[in-house]
Amino acid sequence: MDRIDAFRAFVAVADLQGFGAAARRLGLSPPAVTRAIAALETRLGCRLLHRTTRRVRLTDTGERYLADIRRILGEIDDAEASAAGAQAEPRGPLAVTASQMFGRRFVAPVMLAFLDRYPQVEGRLVLLDRVTDLIEEGLDVAVRIAPLPDSAMSAVRIGEVRRIVCASPAYLKAKGTPTRPADLARFDGIAFAPAAMGDPWSFVVGSRRVAVAPRTRLQANDTDVTIAAALAGRGLTRVLSYQVARELKNGRLKIVLEDYEPPPIPVHLVHLEGRRANARVRAFIDFAATRLRAALA
Repeated sequence: MDRIDAFRAFVAVADLQGFGAAARRLGLSPPAVTRAIAALETRLGCRLLHRTTRRVRLTDTGERYLADIRRILGEIDDAEASAAGAQAEPRGPLAVTASQMFGRRFVAPVMLAFLDRYPQVEGRLVLLDRVTDLIEEGLDVAVRIAPLPDSAMSAVRIGEVRRIVCASPAYLKAKGTPTRPADLARFDGIAFAPAAMGDPWSFVVGSRRVAVAPRTRLQANDTDVTIAAALAGRGLTRVLSYQVARELKNGRLKIVLEDYEPPPIPVHLVHLEGRRANARVRAFIDFAATRLRAALA
C-alpha cells in the first residue's frame, strides 16, 4: 500500500473508530489496514491511535495529524479533478462549522440541499458554541456571528443579527411594558447563564452605552430554556434575533426597548484563501450565501 492509500486508511479508521469498518469502506482486508497504520506510526516514530479490544481512538498527535492528512487528501483530490478536467463539478470532503442553534436552524438545511445538488461532495457539519480554528480542526468553512478580527481568511458577509429583549404578550399585559432601560429594575429577567456572570444587558441611550438588567428570576445555560421560559410568561429575556425569529413572526414573543438596542452583530461565512478555496468550498460559499442572506433578511 502506498503512502496516499495509507493516509486514506488512517482517515477511514479515525472516522469509523475501527479497523474492520474502515476495511469494509475501503474494500480491503482488516490486516491490510492494520499494517498500513502500523507503517505510518513506524515512519513517524509515534502512536497515532489508542487501541483497545472495544474501540479505537486518536492520540493527541493523531488528532493533529488527521487534520493535516484531511487537507493533503483534499488538495490531491482537487489536483486530480483539475487534471481530469472535472474541476467544475465539486467533489470530495467539505467540513463546515457553526454555532449549535444557528447551525441546526439554518446551516444544516443548507448543507443537506448542497449535498443534494452535488452528490460527489461528502459533507461534515460541526456545531460548536466556541470559535474554531479552521486549520487546526480540519475545517473548510465557518459561520461567524461576531465582528471579524484581521486575519488571513476570506469572508463573505451574509447579514446581521440583533441583540433584542423580548417577552410574551401575556407577561407584558400583566406587568406592563418597559419604555426605557431604567425601567427594567421592576421586571423579571430570564438570563442565559454565561451572560449572567458579569455581563449585564447593554443598551444605547443617546450617545452613551449603558448596562442594566432586570431582577434575575431564572438563569440557564441553554438558550432554548430561556426562550421557553419567556414563552411561558416568566419574564423578559435577551437573545439574538435569529434565535426567536419564528416566535416573533407568529406573535408569541414581542420585542421591547427596540429603540435602545446596541449595534447589530455582523454574520459572515469565512474560509481560508489560496488553494484551500477549492471548487467545493467556492460552490458552497456561493450556494450558502444566497440562502442564508434570505433567512436573515
